[in-house]
Amino acid sequence: MGSIYLIRHGQASLGAANYDVLSPLGVQQSKLCGEFYQQHGLRFDRCYAGEMQRQIDTGRHALAAMQQPDTVINIDAAFNEYHSDQVVSTYLPKVVERFPEAEFYIKNAGQYRKEFQRVFSSAITLWITDESGSTDCPPWSAFVEQVRGGLQRVMADNAGSGQNIAIFTSGGTITAALQLITQMPATSAFELNWQIVNTSVSRLQYRKDQLSLAAFNSQAHLDVHQRSEWVSYR
Repeated sequence: MGSIYLIRHGQASLGAANYDVLSPLGVQQSKLCGEFYQQHGLRFDRCYAGEMQRQIDTGRHALAAMQQPDTVINIDAAFNEYHSDQVVSTYLPKVVERFPEAEFYIKNAGQYRKEFQRVFSSAITLWITDESGSTDCPPWSAFVEQVRGGLQRVMADNAGSGQNIAIFTSGGTITAALQLITQMPATSAFELNWQIVNTSVSRLQYRKDQLSLAAFNSQAHLDVHQRSEWVSYR
């Protein structure tokens, strides 16, 4: 039986001109993740990431700290994050009906992280519960199928039993994988999504085409340092 390590990217640059860049904290978190695994003797046989720069750079920093700097990171768009900008723009008008100040917090997310999260989570809830098919925004179910396809390709590429495989990805992808395995409702999965820490690790066990959840949202590589400021969620 092998293991798939779903590693969320380090903290990105919320509120900056380009969100898809690791913050200095995000770089540090990525290195701490790699250092932790290197100290515990773990090596990755294969590595994957989505196309996002924050995902790829998290992998690059972690692998360097694991003394595996030459390990190839295979890129698969199935592990991209969902298009949050499209989701927000589609459902923001409905959110504004309940929270008139919502648009202000979206535009000033860096200064109002707590308020932004409230607005963002409201838009996500509308998206994952929308079964009307009346918008141009791809449904949550389509994103889940995208993640399913990526995981199936990873398992089909298995060149040997008992491999340790890393996938550097995002919170939405991890949430989709969690729902696939547990069959919990999307709303319940997203209650857990909001708890996923930057560079936390969720481990899946696999055999052929079978997947099971072995660990969720482990942040041992951060907790061991007892520095609460190194723990972030966005």
